[in-house]
Amino acid sequence: MSRDTEHGPRLRPGLDRRDMLKGLAGATALSALPDRAFAQAAKEAPALAKLAAEGKLPPLAERISANPLVITVDKVGRYGGSLRRGLRGSSDHNGILRMVGNQGLVRWNLAFTAVLPNVADKWEVNADSTEFTFHLRKGMKWSDGKPFTADDVVFSIEDCAKNTELYKSPPSPIVIDNKAGTATRIDETTVKFTFASPYALFLEMMATPLGQHPTLFAKHYCSQFHPKYNPGVAELVKAANLSDWGTLFRNKCGDIEIPSRWGNADKPTLDPWVIKEPYTGGATRVVMERNPYFWQVDTAGNQLPYIDRLTFSISQDVESLMLDAISGRLDIQERHLDTLQNKPTLSQNMQKGGYRLIELVSSSSQQVQIYLNMTHKDAKMREMFANKEFRKALSLGMDRKEIIDLVYLGQSQPHQTGPRPGHPWYHAGLSEQFTSHDPAQANAILDKLGYTKKDANGIRLRPDGQRIFFAIDVIPTLYPDEVDALELVKRHWAEIGVDIKVNTIERALYYTRGDNNDHDAAVWPGPGGLDPMLDPRDYFAQHTQGSRYAIPWAQWYVSGGKDGQEPPEGQKQRMKLFDQARATADLEKRAALMKQVFDLTAEAFETIGICLAVNAFGICKNNLQNVPQKYPNAWTWPNPGPALPQQFFFAT
Repeated sequence: MSRDTEHGPRLRPGLDRRDMLKGLAGATALSALPDRAFAQAAKEAPALAKLAAEGKLPPLAERISANPLVITVDKVGRYGGSLRRGLRGSSDHNGILRMVGNQGLVRWNLAFTAVLPNVADKWEVNADSTEFTFHLRKGMKWSDGKPFTADDVVFSIEDCAKNTELYKSPPSPIVIDNKAGTATRIDETTVKFTFASPYALFLEMMATPLGQHPTLFAKHYCSQFHPKYNPGVAELVKAANLSDWGTLFRNKCGDIEIPSRWGNADKPTLDPWVIKEPYTGGATRVVMERNPYFWQVDTAGNQLPYIDRLTFSISQDVESLMLDAISGRLDIQERHLDTLQNKPTLSQNMQKGGYRLIELVSSSSQQVQIYLNMTHKDAKMREMFANKEFRKALSLGMDRKEIIDLVYLGQSQPHQTGPRPGHPWYHAGLSEQFTSHDPAQANAILDKLGYTKKDANGIRLRPDGQRIFFAIDVIPTLYPDEVDALELVKRHWAEIGVDIKVNTIERALYYTRGDNNDHDAAVWPGPGGLDPMLDPRDYFAQHTQGSRYAIPWAQWYVSGGKDGQEPPEGQKQRMKLFDQARATADLEKRAALMKQVFDLTAEAFETIGICLAVNAFGICKNNLQNVPQKYPNAWTWPNPGPALPQQFFFAT
């Protein structure tokens, strides 16, 4: 039986973890009872006990692992209740992932400082970080009661993640030095990942949402939609009126970041709750109920989760979510409510709504990162955006102090990108350059670039006679503060002769435009403030959906040059340096490599930032217990998932 050791070594992501990885992971505290005896002594929710007594479920000892993961809880909870949470529209699938989908081989601790056992009970790493051997939990089950074994991990990686009919390129967390690793079955509960080059960051990557592929696909279920295992899959494709088996597979088995992951109630998972009312087009809510085969228990031997079901209501606007919060109809919510503008209203209504505020500590670098599409399909736009001097003029033409005062209530500071102040890798040149408001210099730069002619409204003209005008895509339902910030930017840039449209669009369209390289520009909160190794998308074109200033360059990088567009030399240098850093366990050597990355990023100045990301907040009902008062706010720590909602409970 392995324990959740939150009080173990507290190491920042990126430190030399070899001793910790061999020690903490393997040195799990043992119960006084043998594993099987512990499983026999475990307790369960009354509704499940009733089903087991009626013979409709196997006994609990046969449903959980022989060595379940033991979660150290602040309070031993009580069973029951339905937790209410809100989603926005049809493309808010990650709102479910963040609450439920944290069941990878490993996971983060609460402090976001160390990797802990999860689906894997323990692991070993060889001396040069090219082999990672994971020991799975004996007797662990999928949510339909079928065994979870090393065969599932090998299927998920070798037959799915590395299959070019499902993925153009293998997912980046399983790739180092342009080569995907290999997953090999050692025995039923042991699987080995082997890489051609050292991959010191592999365990940390496996703890992030994008590292969930090894545990995502149940072979016994998903193989029926795979031609390697079902020669008749073409008939299934035809019957579903689809074009190919890959689309059928995704519809049935999902993927990490698509709505269909939560759209099929028949798909087995390892999650604490399973889908009963799926997330499909036209749905007004998503309902999940406890997984009777969930493989975690508390320190008293009670099978988790404590809470019976999750209900995600689907709203079309933030106002509806705010009303639900104030009226006490949401039990825990930060997503979509966590803007500073909402904080006074939510603070004033705490007693009425019966909730408290929780603090979300930002791991991001930038609150509003502006990405001009340097690979724009239009040659004239591409030339303009790719000119560093043009980007410099725009940055100098922005009054960041006004934006910070009006939109962020003075609670930030001018910032471009890079690790946050206080991080050992903070790079002042990268973070602070061109952040002063200097419209005179901005105008001089634009004049020098040849944009001297203006129309009747004072907007500069390009040499071809077209106005300097472009649209910046933004998702108002997700980041309303970005809309407010851009409206001020629009006024600032008009004063230097540049016109923009604040293009408010729905999230699905935002991604479609980006994926197709159809956008002029876009905004997103810039990550990599506390976790620069885990999310470096703004330091070079690394993320095929997130590096929005050059998506085709990112496609080139992740595909090893097979897809996308070849980037300039400075980008290729950073890609190489980052790959070397990922392979380097020694912290000082890794820091030196990343310093070179940051130097080159500063020199290139590809993205324009407004201000340092601010801490956010959420609401939590007063009777919902075991919820930390403070935890990270990050994509790589997909809050609140690593705080383990399965051990939340209602006191009354």
